[in-house]
Amino acid sequence: MSTATPQAARAAGSAALDVPASRTRTARFGGARRRSGSWLGLVAWLAGIVFFLPIAWMVLTSFHSEPDAATNPPSVAAPLTLDGYRDFFGAGGGASPWPALINSVVASVGSTLLVLVLALPAAYALSIRPVRKWTDVLFFFLSTKMLPVVAGLLPIYLFAKNTGMLDNIWLLILLYTSMNLPIAVWMMQSFLAEVPVALIEAAQIDGARLPTVLTRVVAPVALPGIAATSLICFIFSWNELLFARVLTGVVAQTAPVFLTGFITSQGLFLAKVCAASLVISLPVLAAGFAAQDKLVQGLSLGAVK
Repeated sequence: MSTATPQAARAAGSAALDVPASRTRTARFGGARRRSGSWLGLVAWLAGIVFFLPIAWMVLTSFHSEPDAATNPPSVAAPLTLDGYRDFFGAGGGASPWPALINSVVASVGSTLLVLVLALPAAYALSIRPVRKWTDVLFFFLSTKMLPVVAGLLPIYLFAKNTGMLDNIWLLILLYTSMNLPIAVWMMQSFLAEVPVALIEAAQIDGARLPTVLTRVVAPVALPGIAATSLICFIFSWNELLFARVLTGVVAQTAPVFLTGFITSQGLFLAKVCAASLVISLPVLAAGFAAQDKLVQGLSLGAVK
């Protein structure tokens, strides 16, 4: 004999009717999300293609001869040649790019290593062992990047001239270090804030001193963030042109300065410039490709709790 009341029966019936309705709403919202994701994916692909087209055009132009590269409209199906690369590497009697490339490697790698040595303890003090008013310190570091580079060009030039450091690779290393240090401290502070304090305390209980804690405990845990910071500092140093153009001549000339030497009063050699741009961009592309997993992991560190 059933003991269910009429109210209970009506409630059960309404619940049974609500189940298909909720499933319908869930299926509708799920379909809308899938369609929205498909449109976003299509837009992302179109944006990627748009940004990639100039690079693809530069690569194609670098394999054309100068007359074919200068045609208007451009000649896409022109014969391919390596003359632009031969001219860039000095096969036609021009200057060799190797000293400039070596200077760029020395300045970029040297300044990046020096930035890491200085930024890691500073970020440790601002995150794991915070100092008083550490937010003001970070704001001061970031505010130094707001100064226009041109505003400091003349004082730095006069300093370099009076100290005899013009056309000196060590001057570029010091400049690139000072330029990249604020952004490196800012980035690594957020990365090191994710390091578990329990690991550091356990190492200190075992008798580890600060250098050991930084190199064997903090650095391995924050390696993705350190890799991301290193890559960004390397890219900024490699691409810097203004200071290198003004403060160097022949001995400490970097690759971007060497690239501007192809623009002469006789005109712009388009195929040679495209070949030179591609060669000079290869170290940055190779570094980014080699550290892409660490870069993505480091830049997204702390974004999702």
